[in-house]
Amino acid sequence: MNILSIAIKEIKQDFRDWRTILFMLCFPIVLMLILGLALTNAFSSEVSIGDVKVVVKDATGGGPLSEAFAAFTKEVGKMGVTFEPLKPGMDGREEVENNRYADYVELTNQGISMYGSSRDAIESNIVQGMLASFTDKYNATAAVASIEPAKTEMVLASGGSDYIKESSVDPNRTPGSIDYYALAMTVMVGMWAAMAAGGLIQGEVWQRTAVRLVIAPIRKSEIFAGKILGGLVSNLLCVIVIIVFSKYVFKAYWGHHMGIVIIVLISEVVMAMSFGLAGSYLLKGAASRGIISLVVQLLSFFGGAYFPIGDDSGGGVMGFLVNLSPIRWANHGLTQVIYGNNVSAAWPVVMLNIGFAVLFLGVSIFAMRRREGL
Repeated sequence: MNILSIAIKEIKQDFRDWRTILFMLCFPIVLMLILGLALTNAFSSEVSIGDVKVVVKDATGGGPLSEAFAAFTKEVGKMGVTFEPLKPGMDGREEVENNRYADYVELTNQGISMYGSSRDAIESNIVQGMLASFTDKYNATAAVASIEPAKTEMVLASGGSDYIKESSVDPNRTPGSIDYYALAMTVMVGMWAAMAAGGLIQGEVWQRTAVRLVIAPIRKSEIFAGKILGGLVSNLLCVIVIIVFSKYVFKAYWGHHMGIVIIVLISEVVMAMSFGLAGSYLLKGAASRGIISLVVQLLSFFGGAYFPIGDDSGGGVMGFLVNLSPIRWANHGLTQVIYGNNVSAAWPVVMLNIGFAVLFLGVSIFAMRRREGL
């Protein structure tokens, strides 16, 4: 009963401090909106390709290949790929190098050769695939052409739509800018519990109420548990508010495993509070909260709260700091849960958080028992 009473007192006290609550809620929401809108293009995976222009040199002098290729260019012209003849005095390779055409194609009696642009790799790959399809079709109809050349164009045209084969897959959804920062800000706010936890015990000392708590008929373990429970509920409520706001106001995507997402965030808040408590005991004095705040901000920075950090962050000191951040663990695991439906990716994150929470709580309990007061 004492634990519950202390927890309720902590929750009321936290929510009476409207400045802190306003900061906990408004800052991440505003930052989510600003960064989400400013970096929209950085998260776009769409590629727009306009009309493709290809210059062609026909050195065959006429014949089945030339006729078949003419039918081919007529069909693909309907798809936005234009083949233009090489004019006298023009160099096909130079035209491509000067970015006037996407590719240069040369027809000879020995076959077809193509010179593509490295700057327009996507367009070159499209043209290359179409030419490969045409070559296969031409070889298949060579026998028909040798017997009845007049029917060559008809045979090729009958399967013209096969020159570009379009297939559609349903890939795993990828996060947009708002989706990314909704997750990143939520995880960051969960880590902010460390800053609040840094003042759970020290706050009583600074307010000179620690002595009254010690002499009251309450065990130190009850005070400790009640304060942790109250702080945990307060911080989780802030996290849930941000999730709900981002989901229904900003239309951020949170996937179909919200229960797993909440479990990961609970484990993170527990770990953060344990870290803050341990820090307040190990770093005595008023500077303890400032140091804890600095560490949390560094963990947020290296964990990808303010800008995306890929899996190729590299080794060395930078790679070590990135992989050391609990925010990085949570972001990476929750991204796989939300966008890859990989629920198993959440459990290593939960285990890491709980493991460090047990370690930090052990340090805090050991330090508290060595003191006469709180």
